[in-house]
Amino acid sequence: MNIVEAVNEALKDEMKEDKNVIAYGEDVGEDGGVFRATKDLQEEFGQDRIFSSPLAESGIAGTAIGMSLYGFRPVVEMQFSGFSYLAFYQIKEHASRMRMRSRDSFEVPLTVRAPYGGGISALEHHSESPEAFYAHSQGLHVVVPSTPQDTYSLLRKSIQSDDPVVFLEPKKTYRAFKEEVDKDKEVELEKAAVRKEGTDATIISWGAMMPLANKVAEESNADIEVIDLRTIYPTDWETVIDSVQKTGRALVLHEAPKTAGFGAEVATKINEEAILHLEAPVMRVTGPDVPVPLYTLEDYYMPDKKRVNNKLEELLEF
Repeated sequence: MNIVEAVNEALKDEMKEDKNVIAYGEDVGEDGGVFRATKDLQEEFGQDRIFSSPLAESGIAGTAIGMSLYGFRPVVEMQFSGFSYLAFYQIKEHASRMRMRSRDSFEVPLTVRAPYGGGISALEHHSESPEAFYAHSQGLHVVVPSTPQDTYSLLRKSIQSDDPVVFLEPKKTYRAFKEEVDKDKEVELEKAAVRKEGTDATIISWGAMMPLANKVAEESNADIEVIDLRTIYPTDWETVIDSVQKTGRALVLHEAPKTAGFGAEVATKINEEAILHLEAPVMRVTGPDVPVPLYTLEDYYMPDKKRVNNKLEELLEF
């Protein structure tokens, strides 16, 4: 499968196993979603369980919260992550707080799917990378898969979770590659993956930047370890800190803007927990502190192999 096919299969299998799983969002029903992630699901499960919604993100999230309080497990799609800000109040102030607000009397088993990031020459508001916003909303899980296997396994885990999950899908790599997907493989929601082991430096990344991180590590003359966070929040700090204590050097790679991006949190945590093991400052390769430009300038915005290699060389030579 590729990533978008893995989304479709995970939704299909969860809907088969649990009649309380429903899915909706803009064009999700008969059209199968703008990226066809829900293709053919309405035909299989009917209009009562998978349907298209009005163009109202706040309404999509708000109704899903209500449904989840009454026993459903809604999976709602924000057509692009940049549109999800219209639902931010519902997600942050209600979905994330309901368990605390009700003193554990109510659960919100809600999964909010959103294609995120640049790299497909999209229009304005279509290429945001908002993981830091949602990671700052305690009470949410924030999941960003990078492979078809993780997409399938983590989406199923997200739907099964009794707490709300924001599931950000890397649309740049939706159809970039395929791999065998083992439907029985268990992947923990809060566990990072070591994609490559090494001893000289650690690259920490997630989502659509992982193929770039892996490629740079494979081609480097140094022995580079690669960590895929997978779940941005809650974060698997143990895996990150263990790696940096071993290698002594860390580079964080993400496509969101640099200022207050989640890479800043990663760098701070490493400084707090592993500073005596560091041989160099923690370094970052990120998007610049500007709105994502229209597609003619998108290649200048996105981190690329040259920028990562230059920063990695600086890190290793420090």
